[in-house]
Amino acid sequence: MKKLWQSMLLATTLCILAQGAAYAKDDAKKASASSTASASASASAKTELMDLNSATKKELATLPKIGDVRSDAIIKGRPYKGKDELLSKKILTEDVYNGIKDLVIAKQKPAEKK
Repeated sequence: MKKLWQSMLLATTLCILAQGAAYAKDDAKKASASSTASASASASAKTELMDLNSATKKELATLPKIGDVRSDAIIKGRPYKGKDELLSKKILTEDVYNGIKDLVIAKQKPAEKK
């Protein structure tokens, strides 16, 4: 009789542990899905790049290491065919450019119809 009780207790304990493991897996999946959703939300936020050819002085000043003076220089150097012109026109140093290159784009205006 004692062995029967021990077996039942062992079986019950194993069932409880198995359920706990199943819940832990579900929680891990939910956490993973949540972090994936957060990552995709931040990725979509990253896809909205600031246009060097149309951004205001105030918007440009929000970029890392870009203040009022550099914002003015960027605006003065417009239009840009590509963001790398910030380096070739010597508007920004390479260090500053590397800090913002993934945050900006130089959009082109569509060709005017005659």
